[in-house]
Amino acid sequence: MHESVDSLEIEPGMALEHQRRGALLLDVREDLERAAGYARGSIGLPRAAIEARIASLAPALDREILAICASGGRSLLAAKTLRELGYAHARSVRGGHARWQREGLPMEQGELDVDAAERYARHLVLPEVGVAGQRKILHARVVLVGAGGLGAPIALYLAAAGVGTLTLIDDDVVDRSNLQRQIIHTDARVGVPKVESARAMLNALNPGVRVESVRERLCGANVEALLRGHDVVVDGADNFPARYLLSAASLRLGLPLVYGAVHRFSGQISVFDPRRADSPCYRCLFPQPPSAAEAPNCSEAGVLGVMPGIVGLLQANEVLKLILGIGEPLVGRLLCHDALAGTFRELRLPRDPDCPGCGANARFDGYEDIAALCAM
Repeated sequence: MHESVDSLEIEPGMALEHQRRGALLLDVREDLERAAGYARGSIGLPRAAIEARIASLAPALDREILAICASGGRSLLAAKTLRELGYAHARSVRGGHARWQREGLPMEQGELDVDAAERYARHLVLPEVGVAGQRKILHARVVLVGAGGLGAPIALYLAAAGVGTLTLIDDDVVDRSNLQRQIIHTDARVGVPKVESARAMLNALNPGVRVESVRERLCGANVEALLRGHDVVVDGADNFPARYLLSAASLRLGLPLVYGAVHRFSGQISVFDPRRADSPCYRCLFPQPPSAAEAPNCSEAGVLGVMPGIVGLLQANEVLKLILGIGEPLVGRLLCHDALAGTFRELRLPRDPDCPGCGANARFDGYEDIAALCAM
């Protein structure tokens, strides 16, 4: 004989009273749903895992179990499953969390708020990320030097991912010639400082991200102050003085540096992480700055518009890997992309024992000397 729905359900207020007298309140929603908040004192156990795990939570079959879900549907099915497993006092909380909250019954704040639980839902279902990983992203502080070609995709995807604080450093203004590749800017913002243009776009994309804009040119006098207090440094610069300053400062501050560069139809990406003994630094790759003839900038040599997008997205990926502590960062490896051939090639980049930046005999004489070296 089938039991009626009424016999399997209990009103939320009554469920609270039974919980206080020892009943087990079992939240049968998925973990990502609980991340937005849950009934106080409830234990999370997704409905699909009940048969495998309920015995460890309730060894005694005479334990009263009250299942609760979002609106009462899944918990009713859960109660039926529990009855079939021998838990004769299993019932479903009528109306679920929706009604529990409407009646003002006690709740616990989840690890993520409602907006975050919905916004980052595709992250939360990844075992490598989940709630714990998303919280790491939400608390991360990333500094990005350059709000142009590389900085545009890097900033957009890091903001979309929920990086808690994103500091943008750039002293330039938006020019119409930027718009072919610097997708964070718009025609209406030509003449506006790039950091302000970028901040407007990022705030529109994800209001939960704190965007700090610094309209300054990186130099020896400010580099350490601007980088200090962050977790990851991202090189989106378009000039060698900035890159050599970033390399020196990241070494002195012990901060990982995510490097990227583009030229015409090619690009390269690597990670320099001074926290690892085996990691090279930027000067292991370029001990001395090349001449202007050897490395012309984009305005002189040109660049295919999509190139900064491809390289910038790969840099953003490396940043997220570092924050989450997953995968294998591009430390000791230089990833090279040829857009015309449609190929990626990985080159080994070992640490140079004679490197003027991180070698055993490396000598730091101040940031002014580094800037002077690049000007020679």
